[in-house]
Amino acid sequence: MDIRLQPDLRKVQMAKLPILVAPDPRLKQTAAPIGKVDDALRRLMDDMLETMYVAPGIGLAAPQVGVSKRLIVVDIAKEDEPKAPICMVNPELVWISDEDATYEEGCLSVPEHYAEVVRPARVRVRFVDRDNVVRELDADGLLATVVQHEMDHLDGILFIDHLTSLKRNMILRKLTKARKSATGSAL
Repeated sequence: MDIRLQPDLRKVQMAKLPILVAPDPRLKQTAAPIGKVDDALRRLMDDMLETMYVAPGIGLAAPQVGVSKRLIVVDIAKEDEPKAPICMVNPELVWISDEDATYEEGCLSVPEHYAEVVRPARVRVRFVDRDNVVRELDADGLLATVVQHEMDHLDGILFIDHLTSLKRNMILRKLTKARKSATGSAL
């Protein structure tokens, strides 16, 4: 999901991580569960948030930065609102609504491509927070969509995998062509 956010320049000590772009095969792997939140993982959470804000985006999963762990960060606050980051370790959906919602989704790993995706309108997600506390969050609207989108990354699923094979393949061909143009590779 992409929304234009201003980077928080007070966090200059954090690292901006490189974001993998499809069709990188690491994006298709299933991420490993995390045993316990420690200082190193909290640092990764902070670095992921900084990367997401600078990108700019409203969600980021660890596999998108080359870390195959079950961790996502989300912040759907608008530009003029205070930041409201949520870090979720080992998130799992414990309830989904029967009602669906459609949002136009984008992805930092599928730059400059957007498509409407249908997902459950409301979800309840159980996760471990940055203090090792198990929590549950009821989400609807944009937050429900972002959480589901980022959780998909943990299972190697991109939003384009929800599209028809024709649309998905067209986007992947464009991304591959753009990568080859950027690196100067010939076919």
